[in-house]
Amino acid sequence: MPDFFQNGSIGTIHQLNERDTAELEKDLTQWGKEGPIALVVPCLFSELENSALPKIVDELTQASYLSEIVIGLDNASKDQFEIAKKFFSKLPQRHRVLWHDGPRLQEINHSLGRFGFPPERSGKGKNMWYCLGYLLARNEFQTIACHDADIKNYDRSLLARLLYPVVQPSFNYAFAKGYYYRASANQSETRLHGRVSRLYVTPLIRALSTTFGRTDELEYLDSFRYPLAGESAMDISVARSLRFPSDWGLEIGVLSEVYARYPNARICQVDIANDYDHKHQPLSDDDKTTGLHRMSRDIAKAFFRKLTISGFSLTQESFRTLRATYMRAAHELIEHYESDAVSNSMAYDRNQEESMVSLFGQSVLEAGEDFLQNPLENPFTSSWSEVQSENKEVFVDLLAAVESDNEKP
Repeated sequence: MPDFFQNGSIGTIHQLNERDTAELEKDLTQWGKEGPIALVVPCLFSELENSALPKIVDELTQASYLSEIVIGLDNASKDQFEIAKKFFSKLPQRHRVLWHDGPRLQEINHSLGRFGFPPERSGKGKNMWYCLGYLLARNEFQTIACHDADIKNYDRSLLARLLYPVVQPSFNYAFAKGYYYRASANQSETRLHGRVSRLYVTPLIRALSTTFGRTDELEYLDSFRYPLAGESAMDISVARSLRFPSDWGLEIGVLSEVYARYPNARICQVDIANDYDHKHQPLSDDDKTTGLHRMSRDIAKAFFRKLTISGFSLTQESFRTLRATYMRAAHELIEHYESDAVSNSMAYDRNQEESMVSLFGQSVLEAGEDFLQNPLENPFTSSWSEVQSENKEVFVDLLAAVESDNEKP
């Protein structure tokens, strides 16, 4: 059952009733005539071979209010790029596939390197950065939505709800973050997911407040019900000014970037799905360079960078204190999650949850050590406004590269 509770320092747009998707889309179609709407979908080629993305494409064929769909394609050979173009050709909207591994975009990446701009690491952050750059180069759009390519139970109502607060002309929101509860069901049980948000990010934010003192930004981050959601919608001005982290701290970094540039009154979160399921990252407890192990370390470093900018002094001792505070906060939440699951007849493995908290606690210390060894590490891209001020021809070159890649063979 939905609630109407407004928590924290940002607005929350609830799903208080089952509003008809066609009604939402009718409004978006009307408003989109004045301010065209685009969608960015970053993906790996391997996701074309899974079951989620074909369904997403089928649903998007009916989202007629979208003026353009941009697919950012990573880890694809020339032959695989041609397969991807054919795969997405059923979309009736104007669409383009950005082949990030192709020679044309690689040449742009190399030329921008002379200005020190492109992120060093490939990944979702770099993928989205180039996709937004292409849409900015087109200079036609007012609102841009982004969502992942691995949503197993995707319904196009998700996208309509995500866009609505930003596109609605009587609202004043420049940025909306999607939220939902993460769960999966099989024939025998339903199980809570969202482990990194539930067991790591939320208790870590609260532990940071306890250890270093509460700040307005930490309060803001704690306002988000699902801060790691991959779904967001933004006004074109946000897309122009955003810097993107190229590591696993992407979602936290983006929220912090928006916070630095816009008042909280222009930021909201929106309930976009009754439940949500996508692929799950492996725990990788023995390998800190992959999976949830690496993700948790990168997320912690994103927080540490923000604390340093705010004037806090971080030491090995403070990281040990933070870990102990985090562990206490996380175990208190486990009590609540278990009660919630049992009350809703959901499977809940408390031992597994406690094991994950132990791993995440270790990640806090590892991230602290990494941060102290390299406190000036900067995984952020520059904003496209900064790039364009240094390289006046970048948008011309980017447009030419993408259009050439997408020509029919």
